[in-house]
Amino acid sequence: MKPKITTDSHLLDTVHRHEWKQRDAWRALRILSEFVDGFDNLSDLEPAVSVFGSARTKPGSSEYLLGERLGSALAKAGFGVITGGGPGAMEAANRGAREAGGVSIGLGIELPFEQRLNDFIDLGMDFRYFFVRKTMFVKYSQAFCVLPGGFGTMDELFEALTLVQTKKITRFPVVLLGVDYWSGLIDWLRDRMLHTTKITEEDLDLILLTDDVDEAVAHVIKESEYLRDEASGKKDV
Repeated sequence: MKPKITTDSHLLDTVHRHEWKQRDAWRALRILSEFVDGFDNLSDLEPAVSVFGSARTKPGSSEYLLGERLGSALAKAGFGVITGGGPGAMEAANRGAREAGGVSIGLGIELPFEQRLNDFIDLGMDFRYFFVRKTMFVKYSQAFCVLPGGFGTMDELFEALTLVQTKKITRFPVVLLGVDYWSGLIDWLRDRMLHTTKITEEDLDLILLTDDVDEAVAHVIKESEYLRDEASGKKDV
């Protein structure tokens, strides 16, 4: 049964301020243990790509099939596939990866509604804290591929872009799949953010928008090879 009030909610609660001093120091130990579990379970993963998208994507829909093709193509290219572990687009990517013989990972989150880990996961973990889970998505991925989704998907997308923009992480490709779905957002970024100098052309270049799974995976491979060459000192100057 899902709790009506999640662990995150208790941590961020502003109503019971009088409890902060007594409880938050102990909560820090639970947070630490969750980081340790994540590091311990994921540190031996092969190179992986995080795939995000809506939990509400319907099985059999064009978006679901796109997720399956993406998961399959990433697995065949030698990448593990990490998702939020839920239904919809996440299930589609996990399913595609597993059926292609790849490693399928699901990082779930405690919520007061939805959702259990889907049935196509080889390695699954449930997290209490969103910020711990987000760290795992970024730390153990070489790229983000983003299918059509809602607030949670947008959260992960813009967090990744911010981390690259501020150079907290480098050479981290972000691919949006679904031209029709994402074009309005890209237009707004260009016409509003770029036009008013809130971002630069370089910032927009961080995003690849495509409907082509092969193009998306080729972009991820290219960036991964660049990172390998850079790490080994082979990168051309």
